[in-house]
Amino acid sequence: MKFTYYGHAAFEIETGGKKLLFDPFITHNELAKHIDVNSLKPDYILLSHGHGDHFADFFTIQKNSRAKVICIYDILVWIGNKGVTNVHGMNIGGSFNFDFGRVKMVNAVHSSSMPDGSYGGNPAGFVIYTGGKKIYFAGDTALTYDMKLLADENIDWAILPIGDNFTMGPDDAIKAASFINCKNVIGVHYDTFPPIKINKQETSEKFAKAGVNLKLIPIGDSIEL
Repeated sequence: MKFTYYGHAAFEIETGGKKLLFDPFITHNELAKHIDVNSLKPDYILLSHGHGDHFADFFTIQKNSRAKVICIYDILVWIGNKGVTNVHGMNIGGSFNFDFGRVKMVNAVHSSSMPDGSYGGNPAGFVIYTGGKKIYFAGDTALTYDMKLLADENIDWAILPIGDNFTMGPDDAIKAASFINCKNVIGVHYDTFPPIKINKQETSEKFAKAGVNLKLIPIGDSIEL
């Protein structure tokens, strides 16, 4: 199972012959200018919420790939009104079986609106059950006690925002890893804008001191999960 990081909160998981792309914000990210969005041909696009820094390249990539979109129902309505029909709507607490595995939509504490200011429903995270592993993408979120509901899931990897200001920072992300009982974390949502720049060495040391394996993956690079 391969994880590829495209910067900010955009990443792809390749599993069971399928490519799952999350929160595509690439062309407007100066740090990801070497990534060609036209080369991305996912089978699925998963959207945690509607903010532009998670949505900006959605229409381009979806048009090029005809990927099925997995999102909260309110986003389904908004993109449906713009002609996107290959969509599977969900809501918080629901789960569904797809050809690559099972997806559960879980709570995130944040805000959500579409790029034009329209209502975007509730922000969300996802738990992906695929290839014998369980992967949690928290989306944009504050630390929340709801994460404790995942403690018995035996999560293999947690993809957590660590940039602070708009989401959890490193200290709360370490607590989140404890809440969900997961020792393997991939950090996202950092360095893109001045308010979310982090000290990578200091952050890595904090996670290591807490006994958590933190991966900070260079944009465009991949790791095996």
